[in-house]
Amino acid sequence: MNKQERTITNMLYDEIMKIVTLAGELMLQAQDEELTVFDKEGTANFVTKHDKEIQFYLIQNLRQLIPEATFLAEEDGMQQELGDGYCFIIDPIDGTTNFIFDYKHSCISVGLTKFGRMLFGCVYNPYTREMYSAVKGEGAKLNGKEIHCSDKGLADNLVAFGTARYQTEDTDRIFDHAKKLYLNSLGIRAGGSAALDICRVASGANGVYLELMLYPWDYAATRLELNGRRWNDHAGLAVFDTGSKKTVLEASQLLSE
Repeated sequence: MNKQERTITNMLYDEIMKIVTLAGELMLQAQDEELTVFDKEGTANFVTKHDKEIQFYLIQNLRQLIPEATFLAEEDGMQQELGDGYCFIIDPIDGTTNFIFDYKHSCISVGLTKFGRMLFGCVYNPYTREMYSAVKGEGAKLNGKEIHCSDKGLADNLVAFGTARYQTEDTDRIFDHAKKLYLNSLGIRAGGSAALDICRVASGANGVYLELMLYPWDYAATRLELNGRRWNDHAGLAVFDTGSKKTVLEASQLLSE
């Protein structure tokens, strides 16, 4: 990519972040309204009218940037394949239950792929005005400043994990693993937003993140923040292979015992 192409590309990513930031304002405005909540399949699997409205807003505006792009998104049956061209992967509100209960730990997550490969991702928490972003090959940033994973071991790190009430088949297993990590780290956190908790791994606030099952819109935008590393399956539990290699290795060994 030459200098001119890089400039145009960076302008595109800046426009995506502007759209996501404005979508965040819709989230904040919604807190002053009475929420309309719908149940999806399973216990405590919620969607609000604001999830749908924010997703519609994002699609309408992102489509203006790349008219030929397809969309893979959480709500309203937008769960299609990535395809060969540009594709936006969207979670309009990651942490919907937090949003419903005014917990203020929810975000908007948008990733951009081409030929199935991540090019750009951003995760925005409108409550704290924190914008995590990453461009392929250029590292991760928080509000424009470079961030890095922790270089400490498990004993000197916080661990984050996620679980969902509508995924009950392996409840005992994930909490057994959480207990092991709790006893061998500085503490454990369950924030209720996978995207934000994974971004906190990218910034060094968490040492590692674990969850039994995630969908593409839950983590796609965070893949570049974490250097594109993949999920590994340790003892049947999904562990995001990122952060301090020492922390990941120690956590993996612990969960395999």
